[in-house]
Amino acid sequence: MDRSISIRGARTHNLADISLEIPHKKLTVVTGVSGSGKSSLVFDTVYAEGQRRYVQSLSTYARLFLERMERPDVDSISEIPPALALRQKNTIKNARSTVGTVTEISDYIRLLFATVGRTVCPQCGGEVSRDSVESAGAKILAAPGLYVILAPFEAGSRSLPDAAGYLIQNGYHRLYANDAITETAEFAARAIAAEAQNGLAPKLDSTMMVVVDRISVTTESEIERVREALEKAFYLGAGRARAVRVERDNGNGNTHSVGAIDFDRRFNCARCATAFAEPTTALFSSNSPIGACPECEGFGRTVELDLDKVIPNHNLSMRNGLIAPWRTPAYREMNEWMLKLARRRKIRTSAPYNEMTDEERTWLLDGDEGPRAKWDEDKWPGVHGFFKWLEGRRYKTHVRILLAKYRRFVTCPMCGGAKLKAEALNVLVGGVSIADVGRLSIRDLVGWLGKIESIPEVATRAAVVMRELRNRVGYLLEVGLGYLTVERQARTLSGGEAQRIHLASALGSVLVGTLYALDEPTVGLHAADARRLLAVLHSLRDFGNTVVVVEHDPAMIAGADYVVELGPGGGSEGGELTYAGLPAKANLDSMASSPGRVLLMRALAKQRKFNKRDPAVRIVGAREHNLADVDVAIPAGRMVCVTGVSGSGKSTLVEDVLYNNYLRRSGDASAEPGECDRIDGLELIGEMVHMGQELPTRSMRSNPATYLKIYDDIRKLFAASPEARRLGVQARHFSFNVTGGRCEKCSGTGTVTIEMHFMADLEVKCDACDGRRFQSHILAIKLRNYSINQVLDLTVEDARAFFIRHPGIVKRLDALIAVGLGYIRLGQTTSTLSGGEAQRLKLARFLLADLEPAPAGEDGAHLPRMFILDEPTTGLSSTDIKRLIKVLNRLVTEGNTLVVIEHNLEFIANADYVIDLGPGGGDGGGRIVASGSPLDIAACEKSETGRELRRLFGLPEKGRQVKSALRAAAGV
Repeated sequence: MDRSISIRGARTHNLADISLEIPHKKLTVVTGVSGSGKSSLVFDTVYAEGQRRYVQSLSTYARLFLERMERPDVDSISEIPPALALRQKNTIKNARSTVGTVTEISDYIRLLFATVGRTVCPQCGGEVSRDSVESAGAKILAAPGLYVILAPFEAGSRSLPDAAGYLIQNGYHRLYANDAITETAEFAARAIAAEAQNGLAPKLDSTMMVVVDRISVTTESEIERVREALEKAFYLGAGRARAVRVERDNGNGNTHSVGAIDFDRRFNCARCATAFAEPTTALFSSNSPIGACPECEGFGRTVELDLDKVIPNHNLSMRNGLIAPWRTPAYREMNEWMLKLARRRKIRTSAPYNEMTDEERTWLLDGDEGPRAKWDEDKWPGVHGFFKWLEGRRYKTHVRILLAKYRRFVTCPMCGGAKLKAEALNVLVGGVSIADVGRLSIRDLVGWLGKIESIPEVATRAAVVMRELRNRVGYLLEVGLGYLTVERQARTLSGGEAQRIHLASALGSVLVGTLYALDEPTVGLHAADARRLLAVLHSLRDFGNTVVVVEHDPAMIAGADYVVELGPGGGSEGGELTYAGLPAKANLDSMASSPGRVLLMRALAKQRKFNKRDPAVRIVGAREHNLADVDVAIPAGRMVCVTGVSGSGKSTLVEDVLYNNYLRRSGDASAEPGECDRIDGLELIGEMVHMGQELPTRSMRSNPATYLKIYDDIRKLFAASPEARRLGVQARHFSFNVTGGRCEKCSGTGTVTIEMHFMADLEVKCDACDGRRFQSHILAIKLRNYSINQVLDLTVEDARAFFIRHPGIVKRLDALIAVGLGYIRLGQTTSTLSGGEAQRLKLARFLLADLEPAPAGEDGAHLPRMFILDEPTTGLSSTDIKRLIKVLNRLVTEGNTLVVIEHNLEFIANADYVIDLGPGGGDGGGRIVASGSPLDIAACEKSETGRELRRLFGLPEKGRQVKSALRAAAGV
């Protein structure tokens, strides 16, 4: 019988005392609606127990330095292997961490360059190398003859007689000078005589050529004597030696030189003798002081004043608040001082910045000419002088914040963004430096590795390094991350990208007999890449590992060996086991997606052509990052989906170019706008509302009521009650974040943490307030017979009925109900929410922006909003996605424009207009492949999204046959 992980009586969070088996060495997918308990089962029960048992197996001393985990609420778990969790979250914040360092690719590249790298002199282009006794002996043996082995001896601070005496004392009695050999003692005697005659020591050359040996080299039998002489010469010559080949004169027995070979055991250029640092792994590390650029300290960027942030609006004058930091009360006196001195210097204060003369701008920015004291009242320091003055006060927190607000990062002028010293960049492998390799995408790195494999030295000395590099690069390609560059900062990766990088690292480590727990690995992945990811998970399983995946993607569920579904609802309505078995027999409620035929008919019914005269926001000449000078039209009043494979430029176009340019135009000096020629049509939009991928902060003090600002109104209602007024209790006393009304023993959290030292910390209910967070006199105040604790314990739907007479509270609760969170409790801490619930909570807050009064245009008419969403379907099941589409369509019906970055095919099929970027990722993307309705995208043969939509709609694979199939479906 096959082994399996046996779980009995799991009650973690909302799990309803369930029991099940998870087979070993299989790919198991756990699915269900959002909040049904999937993460509670996989991560908080199975993974937590596997990790806890591993930590418990270690020594007491080792456990002090590891995360202590409490035992999950379960009767028993047996046959559980050591566990690893790959979560859908990027926890990396360090600017030094890159794709290469996380996957160990950078480590192997450094080792490759240190092993087989060729150092090239930047001055003369000669190759830098070092001689050894063996290589020097081989060169002498290759040209037989009579040799004099010499050592260049540096006298240093010694006088000539002292230097000669030192040599004689150590057995070196001959010197070589002027093509002849002389006795060291005789040379010293002449020097002493000259010193006695003149009263001064003669000027000595810096180098004395000491004769170490004279050898007649004819056969290999003399090689040992040659090597011994070279060893002595290298020692005496501080790493240098010379072999002079001589021939005897006819008749007189004297010799003359016919050539010389210089040897250097130091790492110097063979042509110009310039010394270089020898390649080591530390030399190629930007985290080491040995290799890091001294200017930027290995970051590749330096900080400078950004005048575009200091002067965001060039249409303003000095009188109207031209300098942004001087509009604040703290520095308003700087503006007054500037105006006073400007009038004295006859500088126009009413002229806009873009109309100022060069002299006026120079005075404004650089100040008065000539020397001045630290703070001369009659000398204007200029904008640059003001910020230089602030630099001296960086020890104050508010000054550091102010400086950061008006600074920008620029490429380091010394290393050009390479992060390393020049010595490291002089080392080449295959004609490129390590900085050039770091700029390659993973896809291009494969080609470079194939190119250098033909170098004999690489094949012989770096075979193991090359094998490890090929494996790790290959795994990154398999998980769909070929568009990332090696030096891409890890903190800039999305949660899905970070998880897939860790998955590739896990494949590279080739672990066996391990439990891998993954949280929605298809997030941020194009449907075309999801099938490749499934093959990667199968490879991980085939190594002998147990792979458990929390997932909603139908293709991933269909490719699993075993499926577990939890439900039937979310929160208190979920936590039950609704199905466990083979995917072929599964009829899962949570995956009840719309049939392809239904989606096709819906797309046909919604199809509406877009022409050039229709109102739209038009982006012209977008070229930020990998965008290839694209022109894009976003129709107003529609749901627009921006699609494409990972790395094709979707976020760059929508967030960096569109949204950040809007922020900069609105006066936000901190926004970093993406590069483009212009954006037309922004006057059609009253306001842009952006929802990124960041989930709400998980905290014991944060809950749905506080997150949606409902709790402020609830506290005011309690404070207005007769009992509260009689006791003098104010709204702030109903807060569990400040002293006054909260329980002080647990600080308003309802629980107390007991430190168990060598065991996991124990969290128990506070015995002072019995977990109710507040003091007794606060709990005694009732609102319609409900205390503040009882109100927080209401579900959203019950709370709506309770506060039905308060429209401000009801409209916020309706937003929660609209996204399907009517079952959660008002006071439920966000730390206990699932990923899907947290995503929907964020959506509810996002929707509340539409309830605010619409902004007005110049004519006083209300203007619609543009809502920008980045992958809103993250963590949502098909049932949740249907509800989301319904809510978003309501916003479109009200005249708003939605721009959604999305990969989910069902969501894309319900869009009004689709902009497909690609065709590939990285350098292979950044172009418009197709735009139009979902059916127009499906008809495009070049579009990867179109190919997946054709499969979804049940259309022919060939794009040319799609139009006829569509006409047939429409009955035309």
